[in-house]
Amino acid sequence: MLTEKIKATTLQYHQETEKILVGKMKSMRSVADYAHILELFYGYFGGLELLIDKHINTQNLPDYTDRRKTAALANDLTNLKGNLPPKAEDTELPQINNLLQAFGALYVIEGSTLGGKIISKMVQQHLGITDGQGLSFFNGYGEDTGNKWVQFQQKLNAIAPTEAQQTEVIAAANNTFEKFRDWMVKFSD
Repeated sequence: MLTEKIKATTLQYHQETEKILVGKMKSMRSVADYAHILELFYGYFGGLELLIDKHINTQNLPDYTDRRKTAALANDLTNLKGNLPPKAEDTELPQINNLLQAFGALYVIEGSTLGGKIISKMVQQHLGITDGQGLSFFNGYGEDTGNKWVQFQQKLNAIAPTEAQQTEVIAAANNTFEKFRDWMVKFSD
């Protein structure tokens, strides 16, 4: 299955990206530090979603509108009095020229919801946030996160049945992780 292949073949870039993010989370000491992390996600995912929008819509992924993350990030930043930074563009983003590449990039975005509950708890503990303000992005789909991930995996497996198609999805996912890693490094304090 593609979902098993993609997890295995994106492991290196996924771990490199995650290591940077975990370091930022552990060094977080203030709401401003947390807002900076959200700004990184907003800038990168905001630009990435604009590219994905050219190829994925509710015709080929019925709940696509619910899967967009930029609005949740903007809401969190507004609640925390953070800035809405410019969105990534051009060479800061992976090439997304077709549906398969768009699904590879969306795999990275959707995968980010899985660790969200852990990150949300970490933020609440570190910063004493008790009202949930600024946590909508990391709370993802709430109790429905597991189900939404399974549904996405099923669609991903169906969209790329051939080896050549799977290779294209995997390459796009790897490139998305790689560019996100580079984005976080570029805008680190």
